[in-house]
Amino acid sequence: MSPASRRRALTSVLDRGRPGRSTDPTRVAPGRVVSAPDRGRGGRDGRGPGGFTLVELLVVAAVVAVLVGLLLPAVQKAREGAARARCQNNLKQIGLAVHGYHDAYQFFPASGWTGPAAGNPAGRWHSWRAAILPYVEQETVRGVFDLNFHWWEGPNLTAAAKTLPLYECPSTAGRTPTRSAVAKPTPAPGRPALTFARPLAPTDYEAIQGVQHGSINPHLPAPVYTSANRFSVMHRDSRNAMGSVGDGTSLTVMVAEAAARPLVYRRRVADPGVSNDQGIGWVDNEGPFSLDGAAADGSAEGCGLGCPAAMNARNDNEPYSFHPGGGNFLFADGHVRFVRETVPLAALAALCTRAAGDAAGEY
Repeated sequence: MSPASRRRALTSVLDRGRPGRSTDPTRVAPGRVVSAPDRGRGGRDGRGPGGFTLVELLVVAAVVAVLVGLLLPAVQKAREGAARARCQNNLKQIGLAVHGYHDAYQFFPASGWTGPAAGNPAGRWHSWRAAILPYVEQETVRGVFDLNFHWWEGPNLTAAAKTLPLYECPSTAGRTPTRSAVAKPTPAPGRPALTFARPLAPTDYEAIQGVQHGSINPHLPAPVYTSANRFSVMHRDSRNAMGSVGDGTSLTVMVAEAAARPLVYRRRVADPGVSNDQGIGWVDNEGPFSLDGAAADGSAEGCGLGCPAAMNARNDNEPYSFHPGGGNFLFADGHVRFVRETVPLAALAALCTRAAGDAAGEY
């Protein structure tokens, strides 16, 4: 190799190892302009800048649908849990108010008044919910409500149209406004047919007066209930003191959910074609009921062995809630308990009497 050839080879080796020098064959000398390789109008795979193919969009949509399907039940469950807790709190506040009434009068309010009685000297028709207004921080509404008039007379309809969230369960589904009421001739002096300029405000909580002994006794090994021992703490024109609760206040139901009335439900299906004149508003004194038992599909009540359902089969005159699996009940000692809807009818009946000497068993 000639000296000139050796110098060129050495220079080439040094240039390759020298910092700042590139051996990239695409390196462009200063002053030269080259254009980038042409990748086509839509990019190398035919897509626009940042775009997606149809397959990719379908995959994303499927993933989102799966996530929504997984999350929605959890969200609904959390929402219902919060609503059930609010419902229980409503009943606890009602329990405190009923006890406040008892402390003031030395007896529980009646489920409804239809004549002169302790707590209702004027003898007008009134509900237990109107009686406890001063004890649920509703002094303003109570100030309008005048016990010297029937609930549909004088200033009382102004108060009756006032929605009280304490008397409504947040889980209750559809309901219809009450703009009229049929006449109820008994007990005397009765109630005339009524039309309301403003709808009556609703309620989802009702006093359980006791049990219908003719309907419940067939479900028992031997008859237990009579016309004398079938009552609970609050019933029509009653004045029962705490001491009268012989079965124990913690084992005696006072108030149950009877949601969405007067709109009638059979199981979870509304049936607006069925008329119902009870539970028409929180002022209604004729809404309280006694436990009968219902057919499994809610088509009948009080039919003996053919009516074994204790709750949630029908909402007219039976315990009924929109909570999955059961309903909330207020007991005479003030505690609230969620009772499963599969509770035996005989067990719930034992809880709905105050002094029948019956044992509730599992509930």
